[in-house]
Amino acid sequence: MSKLQKAWFYNEYGSIDVLQFGEVPVPTPGPGQLLVKIRAAALNPVDFKRRDGRIRIADSDFPTVPGCDAAGVVVEVGDGVSKFKNGDEVYSDIQNFVVGKRKQWGTLAQYTVVEEYLVAPKPTNLSFEEAASLPLALLTAQQAFDIAKFEKGKSVFIVGGAGGVGSLAIQLARHVYEASKIVSTASTGKLDFVKNLGADLVIDYTKQSYDQISEKFDFVFDTIGDSSKSHVVAKEEAKILDIASFQPHSRIEFFRLSPHGQNLEKLQPYIESGKLKPVIDPKSPYSFSDVIEAFKHQESGRARGKIVISPIE
Repeated sequence: MSKLQKAWFYNEYGSIDVLQFGEVPVPTPGPGQLLVKIRAAALNPVDFKRRDGRIRIADSDFPTVPGCDAAGVVVEVGDGVSKFKNGDEVYSDIQNFVVGKRKQWGTLAQYTVVEEYLVAPKPTNLSFEEAASLPLALLTAQQAFDIAKFEKGKSVFIVGGAGGVGSLAIQLARHVYEASKIVSTASTGKLDFVKNLGADLVIDYTKQSYDQISEKFDFVFDTIGDSSKSHVVAKEEAKILDIASFQPHSRIEFFRLSPHGQNLEKLQPYIESGKLKPVIDPKSPYSFSDVIEAFKHQESGRARGKIVISPIE
């Protein structure tokens, strides 16, 4: 009989009310996989969009444990694993939505299995909570700049600078990709927060419609699905990427993240030097018993940075 673990899960699509707390099997690592004891996890919008049924293509079987991001300790390795061993501290976006079905066993659980190629060593200067906040959002922002073939000295307009992806995109633009100008949007109470991340100018979207500004940018990165407006601030030849609208404006390209642990490792020097900093919502970390409240806060749209769950026990 398989071992059981505590987890959050749902057996049907629906509102937050379908989430249950109980016991599910501890998964067994297959070839090329690791079993990780999760110390901290983080929420992403895709987690509640899967739960409410908006994203059903190639979805997992029920019961589904939500969650993509985690940091923890390797406790078992499958055949063929060569890079990691028991006791290693790691972090990962465990869900590769581009390949096959979505995983049934996510990260809002005591244990999860993950393919070795998705895993990276936890940066030495980060806590488990800080590390868990990074993978999906950081990799998404990095991939956007890479798809755009962003070059040093170009300008970027980031829609939604206070969110999980936007807050890291600003830091990447400043410290990794060396943008000449970074402009972003935020609500009144978050303007200073976004400016301190590295934005040169922050537009208060509650007071000014940013599609009315005259300046045009080399790259527009829309993190909130506002493509009916965001395209107007792009130069004619500019790349415009949207991660939140499945039917974006015709000028805009929607993309899904293809996560890889090697990309986290490439950014490790920037993380360990303090140039790239985790941005964790002030209400975090939520305890494992308060996952419902964490999702409510996320779905309110008022979070500032990433929502983290810890400790998971």
